[in-house]
Amino acid sequence: MTRWRQNVQAHLGSGAIPILALTGGNLFFNIVANASFKISADSRTWREFLLWQVVGNLAGLVTVLTLTSLLRYLPLRVAFPLTTGLTVIGVQVVAARWLFHEPITPAQWMGTLFIVAGILLIGGR
Repeated sequence: MTRWRQNVQAHLGSGAIPILALTGGNLFFNIVANASFKISADSRTWREFLLWQVVGNLAGLVTVLTLTSLLRYLPLRVAFPLTTGLTVIGVQVVAARWLFHEPITPAQWMGTLFIVAGILLIGGR
């Protein structure tokens, strides 16, 4: 674990605040985008469908911009798995579970833990 902390500190350096802000923003807008697509899929009218498609795609654009900005501070081999893994966890827990009340099985929770472990291992190299 010490090696992982040293590696994270080496990547963060003085840019810790922008990295955390960009990672958090990326996660937030990924959740918004995916939740918007779910709402769009359940829409009863074309107008509602298109509205949520626009919201989801605009949020998706922001996720691309935050990832691109994050690449100024972190190497791709760290930034991509970090944002992708956090998105899987965020969408599963926040959007699927809390917003849409979808059940999450114990096996899916175990998969979430493996994703977290994977993020830690990739970030530690």
